[in-house]
Amino acid sequence: MGDAVLYERDGRVGIITLNRPDNRNSMTAELLGAFAEVCGVAAADAEARCVVVTGRGNCFSAGADLRAQIQAEGEGKPRMPHEKSFAMYTAFLRVLEIEVPVVAAMQGHAVGGGFGLALLADIRLANEDAKYGANFARLGLHSGLGISYLLPRLVGVSNAAELLFTGRLVSGSEAARLGIASRAMAGAEVLPAALELANEIAAAAPAAVRMMKRSLYQGLGWDVRGAALAEAYAQAATIETADFREGMDALLAKRAPDFEGR
Repeated sequence: MGDAVLYERDGRVGIITLNRPDNRNSMTAELLGAFAEVCGVAAADAEARCVVVTGRGNCFSAGADLRAQIQAEGEGKPRMPHEKSFAMYTAFLRVLEIEVPVVAAMQGHAVGGGFGLALLADIRLANEDAKYGANFARLGLHSGLGISYLLPRLVGVSNAAELLFTGRLVSGSEAARLGIASRAMAGAEVLPAALELANEIAAAAPAAVRMMKRSLYQGLGWDVRGAALAEAYAQAATIETADFREGMDALLAKRAPDFEGR
């Protein structure tokens, strides 16, 4: 099957590729472990001046594999429920360790945690016909990965509230109109456009770009990790509800859920 996540460098641009298209690049233990390792390689690559994150197949990432264990079990000492929820996201959060700009080439659908991964990038390019969003509310689940922190900072409170409270997915074209993505285009054009943009960034003065990235987020008071940890407590609580169990049953049965608020 090959590596679950790939890293290569094309000139001054590093490329991280989620490589499990048959499983929609879902957040399995295998993919998350490989992603954490590859992020470390990318962060340490002194020759990379920009990094592109993309996925193989028709999904950038479908988020958590909900047919598997949704919370990450610990090795050794037992984990508290919120620690299990947070642990599932720590691999994707390693994107924050990459000091150079990160461009998400969302060539396909990005949903749930996969959508959160895209939001961790500095710039996003979307497939105009793909679907994007945080569908947690439709599963009886609280969002994770800092999505409730990141989304209103990109699209405003009202738009973020609508998307989070309904769990509605939007097309790439709408994602661009809302400000989730910088641009939307035909799916086959997304990765080439992202690489073109990455090379344009790589042609700029690297020290100045890295410092401007740092200044940009310092000015915004950016604390994605803190937000993701706070969300983990709420997500762990919702996992214990009857509504979450109903959401999972409905998903597997391919029917609409009937939530009762408990």
